[in-house]
Parts: sequence; structure tokens; C-alpha cells
Amino acid sequence: MYKKKKYMKAKIVELETNSKSKNVRDLCRCISDFSWVYQPRSNVVKDDLVTNTLSILAGWRNHFSQLLKVLGANDIR
Repeated sequence: MYKKKKYMKAKIVELETNSKSKNVRDLCRCISDFSWVYQPRSNVVKDDLVTNTLSILAGWRNHFSQLLKVLGANDIR
């Protein structure tokens, strides 16, 4: 907690000096640092977990055949 308070005080001093010296670019950067809010991402896992090696290979075959739009993807082993 001490480090956070120290960091915030340093940022406030930096804001004051940039404001007094009319350094608009750095002032805006400091303000944008304060306005950033942590937003956690949610990673969704599919319900159908595949454990069979043949079905895993078939899934990759389908994925790459759609990705590359290869005709005759059934020939790939």
C-alpha cells in the first residue's frame, strides 16, 4: 500500500508541474494514466472437450480446410 501512495503522490506532482509549465502532451498522458481502469477478461471454455486423438485430428483438419479453403481436404491424413 505504501508503494501505491508513493506512486500516486509522484503522479500528482508530475501533473502539477506539467500543468504549471503548460506541457499539454505530458499532462494528457498523466490524466489518461488515471482514467485507465482494470477490466478483467473472461475466457470461455467450450463444453465439448475432445480427448480422442482421431477426433482431435479431424477437428484440426476441418479447421485448416476452412481456413485455407482447400478442396479435397479429406485426402489429408
